Amino acid sequence: MSTISLRVSEEELKLFQDFAKLNQISLSELIRRTMLSKLEDEYDLQVFSAHEAAKARGKVESYSHEEAWAELGL
Repeated sequence: MSTISLRVSEEELKLFQDFAKLNQISLSELIRRTMLSKLEDEYDLQVFSAHEAAKARGKVESYSHEEAWAELGL
């Protein structure tokens, strides 16, 4: 497993430690979860933006749920 060093102020460290303690997780776990969540949010936003751009260019086809069910024979 790799290690990452992070420089923060004493005030930020206290805030992070208090939040980790409140959630009964280690500081390392708090930072790992927070970073992964941020990355997931950014990825979702990029995918959504690409979809909306394709939709604006008329490159996306939409179907109602009734049409999808009929297509699937349900």
